[in-house]
Amino acid sequence: MAAYLLLCILFPFLMAYAAASDLLTMRISNRVTGLVFIGFVLYAVASGMAWSDFAWHLAAGALTLVITFILFARGWIGGGDAKLAASTALWIGLANLPEYLILASILGGPLTLSIVSARKYPLPTLALKFPFAVHLHDAKTGVPYGIALAAAALMVLPNSVGLEQLALP
Repeated sequence: MAAYLLLCILFPFLMAYAAASDLLTMRISNRVTGLVFIGFVLYAVASGMAWSDFAWHLAAGALTLVITFILFARGWIGGGDAKLAASTALWIGLANLPEYLILASILGGPLTLSIVSARKYPLPTLALKFPFAVHLHDAKTGVPYGIALAAAALMVLPNSVGLEQLALP
């Protein structure tokens, strides 16, 4: 039951929170990525995950962390995005990691193009009342890519854990 709650409630909640936080503040808190990490460890224990499988999931997280921090060091992505992708990769695992990263890219492309395109036009007067909209519209800020990362994670996770894990215990 604990594994089911972590998988079907905690993980989706944290992904939704990370996406909303990134949209509203252009930040993904270390607390959120830490909770994603801790949630995975608790899930691995509660589900009775084999040590070999656990090691492959850790490898997915470590590989993603190395790649995303290279991207961060080059200024191509934010640090919160790098940490979110890595902690999410723990849940996804090595076998489904390419699917996750490709899907995040497919979702992130239109998101980025939409925001960059919208920044070319003045903000409507009504939107000026919302600080997050003004901040998001500022060309000096990045793109809340955590939205694409979280959406891709929620789409890929059922393939990663097996649909039978999502059934009520």
